[in-house]
Amino acid sequence: MLLPLSSHNVLQYLQDVGLCSSENGSSDASELPENSNKNLNLLVTTGNSKLLVKQKRSVERDGIPHEFFNEWLFQQLLQQFPVLGNISAIAPLIKHFDEENSILVRNYFSEYVELGKFYRHQDIFPTEIATAIGTTLAGLHRATFQRREYRDFMSAAPEGQFRYNFYNPAQGVESISPEIFGIVPTEALKFYVLYQRYESLESAIADLAYEWQPCCLTHNDLKLNNILIHSRWHQLDDCLVRLIDWEACSWGDPAFDLGTLLASYLEIWLKSLVVDSSIELEESLHLAMTPLEVIQPSLLALIRAYLNAFPMILDYRSDFLVRVIQFAGLTLIHQIQETIKCRKHFDNADIYMIQVAKNFLTIPEQSIMNVFGICESEIVSPVAKNHLLLQPQKEQQLVRLYYEKTRLRGC
Repeated sequence: MLLPLSSHNVLQYLQDVGLCSSENGSSDASELPENSNKNLNLLVTTGNSKLLVKQKRSVERDGIPHEFFNEWLFQQLLQQFPVLGNISAIAPLIKHFDEENSILVRNYFSEYVELGKFYRHQDIFPTEIATAIGTTLAGLHRATFQRREYRDFMSAAPEGQFRYNFYNPAQGVESISPEIFGIVPTEALKFYVLYQRYESLESAIADLAYEWQPCCLTHNDLKLNNILIHSRWHQLDDCLVRLIDWEACSWGDPAFDLGTLLASYLEIWLKSLVVDSSIELEESLHLAMTPLEVIQPSLLALIRAYLNAFPMILDYRSDFLVRVIQFAGLTLIHQIQETIKCRKHFDNADIYMIQVAKNFLTIPEQSIMNVFGICESEIVSPVAKNHLLLQPQKEQQLVRLYYEKTRLRGC
């Protein structure tokens, strides 16, 4: 049985595991507003340090490693391979992992703010931030790309458990059974009707799953709220981007990370639509409170920074950008499902979102133009040319057909 933590007993727990002492002076613990039915988050201040204590409210005991283990395993990877030091600079330091009680303790970044909150409160989208994120994500993928030792390390599992395959995120909507009528609100059933109506949509997701090729370490939950930027980012030479909540990380497809991030940006636009039954989709998209044109420069800066820092991904997958857009569409569909499941909510804005998601999945080349404002070749060609120029020219290995010193016949 789990030891349930609260602001009343967490200090004692930290003392018992040696992470704080009664001699450190005044200590304080409080629950963070981000708490959910899934996780409990406690902020503990002891002396001059701050710790974030997370606990799963319920753990599935079905032989599958719970998510905190993934985050702990990621930290072990960084310690096992010091050459990955640049990655550890963007990730929080895990201080303690208690598998039995499903507790994880990490350092707390008090000078950083969640990117999602930053965009909501400031209502600006600096390209400098997007560029830093693209470069940071590319650094993670590039450092682990096609490295068997890292892949094998991430295939580890808790004692007595096994991992035969890594999770493929390219999953469509599960099969519908009669039980759904007692779980999903009546208005939300329209989502499943729309989804089943488009055979091309299911086919595109099936193709995406079939072509899934894990080749590097991926975060797998790269939403804006899982990205932190320094509160003084505009005063620093480097934005000092941090990525948090590595619970879903595994060996995966880099296009999924980039697609998830792209979808999180696009949700700002899609959730600001003016929705009315008398307004057509195209008109609603143009009447958004946060127009796509406002976010577009950041989207373009993000993808260009990523490709400039990791151009070899285009050698590995020439259709990389197409897959990024398709994964963005799939993420939007998963987000609608999550809204229905958790908030029991579905409205016209979600109908518009599934229309956009369908376009991303079924006509990705055209969607690239709509999202970034330029076509795929205009994004990829400059990167490909620079990549070719930067590649060292290999010296041709020719057999010498002459003598180093001139010799005359008969001498």
